[in-house]
Amino acid sequence: MNGGLSFTHLVFQASFLAQVILALLLLASILSWAVIFSKRSLLARAKRQAVDFEARFWSGGTLGDLYASMGRNHEPEEGVAAIFKAGYEEFTRQQGVGSRSEPEDALAAVQRQMRVAQVREVERLEGGLSMLATIASSSPYVGLFGTVWGIMSAFIAIGNVKQASLAMVAPGIAEALIATAMGLFAAIPAMIAFNFFTRGVERLETRYHTFAEEMIGIVDRGLRGHGQAKG
Repeated sequence: MNGGLSFTHLVFQASFLAQVILALLLLASILSWAVIFSKRSLLARAKRQAVDFEARFWSGGTLGDLYASMGRNHEPEEGVAAIFKAGYEEFTRQQGVGSRSEPEDALAAVQRQMRVAQVREVERLEGGLSMLATIASSSPYVGLFGTVWGIMSAFIAIGNVKQASLAMVAPGIAEALIATAMGLFAAIPAMIAFNFFTRGVERLETRYHTFAEEMIGIVDRGLRGHGQAKG
């Protein structure tokens, strides 16, 4: 391809509408990659925190010792730690209520608090996935609109001259195809990342749910008077 049909030349010589479409697609691509890097770091940290906290949870100490160590270590209350904290604080509150609360009612209260904490953590992990889904689904259509507009403009230009040559229509056709390429460039990484991160969030959600069920069993024994709850 000669210098007259270089990529940069076509972009700068494109119509105003085509440049707006290309700018929007470039912005969508930048936003999707920002979300991808951020979400990759977040999910990796969440998985690491879950593994570390579960190891401490099953180390044999009491839930009270584990709760106290969270304050001493100044750890971020995220993921499994946040679910544990919500459940343990409700557990201690129900123990303070004493005989006024039935074990079944107290256990249900602990389950509710842990469920709320789990939903909040999953929502935090899912943040940004809707943007990836939107970019993945809409970018090809935005690019297609630019392509249709470019081809239409090229045919209008052909109709305004008596003799048309390939050299005259090539820039318009190339400009139109660049919009399609940019649409796919923005959509494909966003679609792949969305599917990958969705599976990662689902695995963490399952892990959170499993941890909550295991802790509920321990809390149930504690509420029924089988001694101090242990991890």
